[in-house]
Amino acid sequence: MELLLDLALFFIIGLASGVMSGTFGIGGGSIRIPLLNIAGFPLITAYGTNLFVIPFSSSMGAYTQRKNVNWDFAPYVILGGIFGSLIGAVFAGLLDPVILAFTFVGVSILTVVGINLSQIHPELADKIEATRVNIVGGTFFLNFLTGIRGGSGGSLFPAFLKTMKVDIREAIATSLIATIFTASTAILVYWYRGNIDLWPSITVLFGSVIGSRLGSQITLKIKPKWLEIGLSVLVILLSLVVLIKTLF
Repeated sequence: MELLLDLALFFIIGLASGVMSGTFGIGGGSIRIPLLNIAGFPLITAYGTNLFVIPFSSSMGAYTQRKNVNWDFAPYVILGGIFGSLIGAVFAGLLDPVILAFTFVGVSILTVVGINLSQIHPELADKIEATRVNIVGGTFFLNFLTGIRGGSGGSLFPAFLKTMKVDIREAIATSLIATIFTASTAILVYWYRGNIDLWPSITVLFGSVIGSRLGSQITLKIKPKWLEIGLSVLVILLSLVVLIKTLF
């Protein structure tokens, strides 16, 4: 009975994070990791479970939003993201949980700043150019940070692409495509270290795929302004939950 309740909880976590992933194009980690951590997973195991799910849930969301993918930028986002994800995943296994928690909050703040940069600092936003070097370099650095906190770059890619003057819907769809590759790279590191608990991960995956499909349909009906506000609030609140739980 206890096993069934645990599996039901993992499914609900997957479903909720999948909806958020498909709606906001964030790979789901900003939602899934805090929920798994609250459910009792050590932070590093929550990271591994999150990464296990991302390629599948992102594939579902990317297929639904395939017409919005910016194929001019996607290859460079993937290139920079893969190398950043690989190095960040290695570092994640070497750091103290408290440092991981603070990194999680820092990445969440960067996400919100990137989404709203044109309002926070319009002069800086105007100076940013969408060159190949900027995209590869930017996604490498961002995915290094998200790799440390067990992510695939999906929480920062939409914000980053938005600063590159990409429409928010195109940014979300392109992020979903990129995270398929960046998460798959990091999974190898986490699997080797033994940070992926298989059956809970499969259950979370099942819920996430269903949720991602629902979320991708939702995002097509929501105005970009509300997508930006919703993503900003959600990411900050859940990152604070992780930090508080780790510290206290």
